[in-house]
Amino acid sequence: MITNVCEGTCHTESQHKEFMKGEMSMKILILTGSPHKTGTTAYLADQFMAGAEEAGHEAVRFDLGSLKINPCIGCYHCRDNKGECVFSDDMNAIYPKVLDAEAIVLVSPLYYFGLTAQLKSGIDRFFAINPELKTQKKTVHLISAGSDEDKWAMQGVQENVKCICRYLGWKKGSEVLAFGATTRKDVENSQYEKDAWELGYHLSR
Repeated sequence: MITNVCEGTCHTESQHKEFMKGEMSMKILILTGSPHKTGTTAYLADQFMAGAEEAGHEAVRFDLGSLKINPCIGCYHCRDNKGECVFSDDMNAIYPKVLDAEAIVLVSPLYYFGLTAQLKSGIDRFFAINPELKTQKKTVHLISAGSDEDKWAMQGVQENVKCICRYLGWKKGSEVLAFGATTRKDVENSQYEKDAWELGYHLSR
């Protein structure tokens, strides 16, 4: 029986799917930060998106590692020009999706105990639309993978996301943290794969 978001009203997978396609369907933005298109977190992002789409959510994905995104330089051009960044690059396509999303999923391999520079550059550029973002209610979920097996290794990533949520007034959502995951084979047919799919499928406001 599906009970986590249907509150006991859905007794089959098909009923759950139809329920999610109705009032509970969400607009989801997935931002990945790996430079590897077929790596661990790319695969987990695939699983999350498959689960979300199966449930009837509207999911949009941007792989920042393959895009042209300049780092924020703190010039405050956006503050003097109604949110227009001094850079005109691939963030122009992402901004509307950030504003439209009800949930944002940050996906990153663990690089030196933090988010990748590719993902961080995209997040830093949120600054241009801060005034709008701070008036919105969103939930942020985290998917990360790293070779380390020690649980403390992910603390920097977790705290970074927690602070972002606190600053913007957003809700900190769920996490899928894959430890001991160096290559794609380490997450294929694993519990981490299942967890990512389940997160997407059972996502709720």
